[in-house]
Amino acid sequence: MVNRNKYYVAIMAGGVGSRFWPASREHLPKQFLDIIGVGKSLLRLTYERFEKIIPPERILVVTNKMYRNLVHGHIPEIPESNIISEPSRNNTAPCVAYTALRLLAMDEEACFVVAPSDHIVINEALFQSKIIEALDYASENDAIITLGIKASRPDTGYGYIETSKEKISGDIEKVSSFKEKPDLETAKAYIEKGNYYWNAGIFVWSVKTILNAFKKNSKEIYDVLTESPAYFNTSDEQEYIDRVYPLTPNISVDYAILEKADNVYTIPLDIGWSDLGTWNALYSYLGKNEDNSVVLGDNSLLIDSKNCMVRSDSEKLVVIKGLKDYIVIDEKDVLLIYPKSEEQKIKELRKTIDDPRFI
Repeated sequence: MVNRNKYYVAIMAGGVGSRFWPASREHLPKQFLDIIGVGKSLLRLTYERFEKIIPPERILVVTNKMYRNLVHGHIPEIPESNIISEPSRNNTAPCVAYTALRLLAMDEEACFVVAPSDHIVINEALFQSKIIEALDYASENDAIITLGIKASRPDTGYGYIETSKEKISGDIEKVSSFKEKPDLETAKAYIEKGNYYWNAGIFVWSVKTILNAFKKNSKEIYDVLTESPAYFNTSDEQEYIDRVYPLTPNISVDYAILEKADNVYTIPLDIGWSDLGTWNALYSYLGKNEDNSVVLGDNSLLIDSKNCMVRSDSEKLVVIKGLKDYIVIDEKDVLLIYPKSEEQKIKELRKTIDDPRFI
């Protein structure tokens, strides 16, 4: 018999959102921005999506230490002790392991969702029902469950999940393999086969299952973080984590755990999902004007311009003529004008800027 009082959510909110530069900055990354113009940050929207099925006292946010106060400001409902502070950015595998160890100290029967803070879901009711289905299954089985998004197009920006299409329980399918971001022809072949889904990076598992997976497949992370496990969920935890966490390898949970495990399953979903990872992803998600451009802000005038992504929050009038397939981001101190076709280079461009005022 499942006990849903043992269900938790961990929202990952420690990234810097470098592909959304210059709107997303080191001091205020995209998860804290109203990036889609609805009056709420992406983090707040993520919290509200989950608090309909999990109460605030069982929602945790994992973030970088420098964003702790920001998280509390955006989600004052959760206990401050539920804001888990990472001292360094070591990717998602150490983040997940740390969260699992904290939850183990809080509730050894815990089963939890790990979700990024910057995704958009249109059909939230279906999403929520499938999260509960995944939690129910993971609470009674030694299972690692991912959400697989039914692909609406051959996208080269996402990793893919391959399944056998065989239903294990309800809509749950056994995962055959994970595929890295493909080229366009490979992505088209995946779509035609019908048993490939986008990897949403949303995971469900019990504390015991994921920690056993770390012991088996990523022992280095587990050993570093469990040097003195009695510190978890105590007043000394932060000091301990500040010392040991930076010693963990920088690796994603996909590489460290999922691609090695043999107990991985997925629930295919069609929920109007976007990870909003890039300006082009935001462009695809938002409504277009008659020239197929997205214009955020009411101070931009586009003339003979098509297929553009324009965002401006400045007081001045922005006039653009004859521009096609460009990203234009006008911040108070940075103006970015960049071809949409080269947006993957924005992350690397940011690294070349020496002045900390602009990053």
